[in-house]
Amino acid sequence: MNRIDPQSWKADLPEFREKTTAFYAGDLDKMAYKGFSGLYGSYAQKGGKASMLRLRMTAGRVTREKLAFVAEAVRTHKVSRIHFTTCQTIQLHDLQQEAVFDIMERALDCGIVTMGGGGDFPRNVMCSPLSGVEKDEYFNVMPYAEAAADYLMNFIKAEKMPRKLKVAFSSSPKNLTHATFRDLGFAARPDGKFDVYSAGGLGNNPRFGVKVAEAVDPEKILYYVKAMWLTFRAYGNYENRGKARTRYMQEILGGPEKYAEAFLEKLNQVLASGENLDLAVAPWDISKKGNGSTACGARVIPQKQDGLYTVVWHPLGGQPDPVAFCSLSDLLADMEDAEMRLAPDETAYIVNLTGDEAKLVLAATGDGAETLFETSVSCIGASICQVGVRDSQALLSACVHAVREAGIPDGALPQIHISGCPSSCGTHQTGAIGFRGGVKMVDKKPLPAFVLYVNGNELQGGETMGREAGTILEDQIPAFLVELGKTVAASGMTYEQWAAKDPAAIDAVAAPYIQ
Repeated sequence: MNRIDPQSWKADLPEFREKTTAFYAGDLDKMAYKGFSGLYGSYAQKGGKASMLRLRMTAGRVTREKLAFVAEAVRTHKVSRIHFTTCQTIQLHDLQQEAVFDIMERALDCGIVTMGGGGDFPRNVMCSPLSGVEKDEYFNVMPYAEAAADYLMNFIKAEKMPRKLKVAFSSSPKNLTHATFRDLGFAARPDGKFDVYSAGGLGNNPRFGVKVAEAVDPEKILYYVKAMWLTFRAYGNYENRGKARTRYMQEILGGPEKYAEAFLEKLNQVLASGENLDLAVAPWDISKKGNGSTACGARVIPQKQDGLYTVVWHPLGGQPDPVAFCSLSDLLADMEDAEMRLAPDETAYIVNLTGDEAKLVLAATGDGAETLFETSVSCIGASICQVGVRDSQALLSACVHAVREAGIPDGALPQIHISGCPSSCGTHQTGAIGFRGGVKMVDKKPLPAFVLYVNGNELQGGETMGREAGTILEDQIPAFLVELGKTVAASGMTYEQWAAKDPAAIDAVAAPYIQ
């Protein structure tokens, strides 16, 4: 397998500088610029006065070196907004063009690539965030996720794939990366092999993936990546941009079984071609040892490595305070093997800590979520995103404030998922409670509103898309959640227990708020 040297992407950067300069000078319209800049992992924000930059963090893994680079860039360019995304990347916002140029180029020196971070390209490969350190995982899938990511970079300049290509690896049935409903997903098995799923995805026309193979040797995964590319080239919809996603091929080919047949046909072509895509991945283990110190608490997870711990940090809305982010980087600089892992629910895990180190990290990350509800997920929202309909971050902030003011106990509300538009960047379709931004006509006036989704589930074997329960005006959602929390608390159950007892019980609480 050929691995692209990150430095080689520097040859593409002069064109980005030229087009970006033209856009800010008013010589290139926003749609033409959007179609160009996505290749580089950058978009103009709403209003066209600033830009965002998406830093790929392969498999959600942020080493101390990468963390230090981002922190230095934040300080140098006075970055005021950082976002941990649901695709396990780091987005920097409110950047002026010179900052974008500088960060994009210098990031390559420490192995951080932005190319293909947007547009019609393979996106950041996702991986269970605690892979390699979690006690109950089937096996460490991180090395295979990283190898797949290296291979997929070869397709950035190949014949176009779908409008997005999202590849994910999961190490257990927790299915945090949604491996069973991505464009291509590798779900670990107890026997050390993968089941492979394809042609799934959220957003418009959501679909669970089709299981196209079982018990695949990890060394063979790249053949399935190549087969995915060939399948879309043969059967994907290139004419309708709205349907240029792999999940539409299930309908095009006449259903999941027919899709699986088509995929396996392309897989056999790859296998018969003689191309050697076998992986020789050396399993890696954590060499660091505990020093006898211990740590405990709601945000501390003991690792499978004896004496080592993980600290959980969930900045509200996935937006860490820049000062806290940089201070954490400084703290980790002298901690052997410590690193950050980003999760698809915008949580950050700081792994490979001794007990003493974990206590220091706990103190440095005390500004995050304090309850399950406060770990709720939100896309960046319409105040930033060009295609956003509603400001999902503002809604989440209002809801957290209202729930805190009402004194709702932890566990009475679940983690909720908010998307500012139908694209489902906030994964609203798989949350216990989800909201999707829209508009509601009231007395012939369009008012900000969100569609309520309930009873979604991401767990492997229990995957469920949330059902639409109605539309609630944006300014009524905090009150609805407070009432829901009070109702659940009065039952003496957690929200999970309450909803499992009667999945329709939420409808009665929501009814007065539904428009």
